[in-house]
Amino acid sequence: PYTFVFMGQSGSGKGEQSTRLQKVLKEKFSSDKVLYMETGPNFREFIKGEKYSNKLCKAVADAGTLQPAFLSIYFWVNWMINNLNASVQHIVFDGICRRLEEAVVFTTAMEFYSRKPTIIYVKVSNVWAKDKLMNRGRVDDVNEEQVNGRLAWFERDVLPVVDFFRENSNYTLLEINGEQTIEEVHQEILKKLGW
Repeated sequence: PYTFVFMGQSGSGKGEQSTRLQKVLKEKFSSDKVLYMETGPNFREFIKGEKYSNKLCKAVADAGTLQPAFLSIYFWVNWMINNLNASVQHIVFDGICRRLEEAVVFTTAMEFYSRKPTIIYVKVSNVWAKDKLMNRGRVDDVNEEQVNGRLAWFERDVLPVVDFFRENSNYTLLEINGEQTIEEVHQEILKKLGW
């Protein structure tokens, strides 16, 4: 069974590419057993709540800064415990492990479930990412200061995670040029997977 983790700057198109790869997994392996986990929607739903933790999370989101590691870990650990079973064939993660402490916990989870993930790092420049974010029209992308903050925390917090995965023998890391058309990025991913 395959396990994929999509990583990349906000605006890199990793969500689109993860959707395309899920379709390939279903077609190539004649399987409908592909689980998908994305943390972004979890956070967007969570900040709508009225409890103390929800409000604190909303304040972090409003400031355009990175959510605390424990909350991210909670979302994907809870998801794995409730969704993984012996019949699951393939898993696609999107938007997880944005800090080193998350990557360490994630590694223990993958060892527990006997999985060796492939990290698909969709690499784009800050200029490319900012242009995509400012033009996609989502509510959390319209404030230039917040967008700049997200680009900055990617370099500060997420790039060390990419290096952690690159240097860890439990993972295969594929670096993909995200500054191409959607189809070209997709084809590069398939080529580097040997498909």
